[in-house]
Amino acid sequence: MSKPETYSALSFDFDFLDKLVVGIGEVSQITAIPTRQIRYWEEKGIIRSLTEEEGKNRRYNYENIKKMLLIKEMIDEGYTLDAAAEKVKKRMEMIEQTLNKLKNR
Repeated sequence: MSKPETYSALSFDFDFLDKLVVGIGEVSQITAIPTRQIRYWEEKGIIRSLTEEEGKNRRYNYENIKKMLLIKEMIDEGYTLDAAAEKVKKRMEMIEQTLNKLKNR
């Protein structure tokens, strides 16, 4: 019986994740969150697009997409939007701290 393969370390392409930016329509397709809901979350200050100018297409990075997916998951589990946003904010802070530790290895 052969020994299962193991990986000594996970490899993250941080440069790719830093450059990943997509429009609101693509985010909606990827996450199955309607664009209207994404805009509402942005109006409430829960997420922020990378677009500064009014009237320009909203663009989102990996961090925003991950945050939206986590919020959607919490809402699907029965959390209110505000409770989900607060819990996800704390989780994202923890994830960022962990990724920073990995980057600095």
